[in-house]
Amino acid sequence: MPLSAYRETFPKLAKRVFVHDSAQVIGDVALGDDCSVWCNAVLRGDVNAIVVGQGSNIQDLVMCHVSHKTPEKPGGSPLVIGSFVTVGHSAILHGCTIGDDCLIGMGSIVMDDAIVENQVLLGAGSLVPPGKTLESGYLYLRYSAEHYIRVKNHYLEPPPPGAALRQT
Repeated sequence: MPLSAYRETFPKLAKRVFVHDSAQVIGDVALGDDCSVWCNAVLRGDVNAIVVGQGSNIQDLVMCHVSHKTPEKPGGSPLVIGSFVTVGHSAILHGCTIGDDCLIGMGSIVMDDAIVENQVLLGAGSLVPPGKTLESGYLYLRYSAEHYIRVKNHYLEPPPPGAALRQT
C-alpha cells in the first residue's frame, strides 16, 4: 500500500495528487495540489515532517527522509520541498530545504540542513553537503514540473469506454 501511518500520523494529500502504487508515503508527509510521486519513490516521514509544495514531482526511486529531533537540535531536520520542483530519478533528499522552481538532477544527494534556494538547477549526480546553501538565480523553467502534472492527470483520468487490459 503506498500510503501508511507511522504511529498516529497519516500522510495528507491535497487535490489532484497522484501516488504510484509502488511508491511508499509514510507518516508525517504533506503533498500539495497537483503533486506526483512516481514508481518506487519513498517519502518516509516517520521521525520528522516532509512537506512537498504544489505542482512538484518526485520521480522514480527517489528517497526522501528526515533527521529526528534531539535535545541538541530540538527541531531535527525536516524535509521541505517547494512548489514546481522536479526531483530527478534516484535522488536522495535528507532533512534539507528545496526552494520553488528547482530541478534536482538524477542521482543527486542533498544532505541535512542544506538549503537549495528558489530557481536552482542542480546537475545530475551532485552532492550538496550538510548545511550548505545554494543561492537563487539559476532559473529552470517550469516545463518539467508542468509536464509531470499533465502525465499525473492522465493517470487520474478514468479509462476510456471499452478500454480493458489485453490478454495474450
